[in-house]
Amino acid sequence: MLATAERYNRVARALHAAIAVLILANLLTGFFHKPLDEVLRTMPFHKASGLTILVLSLARLGWRLTWTAPALPQSTPAWMRLAARAVHLLFYPLMIVMPLSGWIVASASDRPLTWFGLFPVAKFAVTRGDTAYVLGHEMHELLGWVFAALVVLHVVAALYHHFAMRDGLLRRMW
Repeated sequence: MLATAERYNRVARALHAAIAVLILANLLTGFFHKPLDEVLRTMPFHKASGLTILVLSLARLGWRLTWTAPALPQSTPAWMRLAARAVHLLFYPLMIVMPLSGWIVASASDRPLTWFGLFPVAKFAVTRGDTAYVLGHEMHELLGWVFAALVVLHVVAALYHHFAMRDGLLRRMW
């Protein structure tokens, strides 16, 4: 068992787990919504979970700014420390920009925007011809691929630490 100072606290771990599951679900429903829509309408879930990611990510960012993360293991090479820092610094803007750009795109739709059907969500005043919509749409699609690549890199790195380096890094978060 790792000492408390070597692990992320319960709030950080809970936010990480919830956001990770929602991001994976959103990447999958975003990339595969057209074939999935023949069986199940995924976009209402995609939009509602995107809004949830936005709220949880803002909470996580606030928590991260007020709480110090545990140090990386001493055995972590400098280039890995730099890579980990870069990936984490890219994740936070993506966790905020992706849902915001999706919200802009959804706002131009004539379909209602709700949070899991429980209550309506206000829309931005945009139409499909607006520059904000065009930029939001392009950004949402492009950043989706960037986000997916970073998620794969993050998971591979965590598994490498766990199975190859055996440095206990993965257990800090889970």
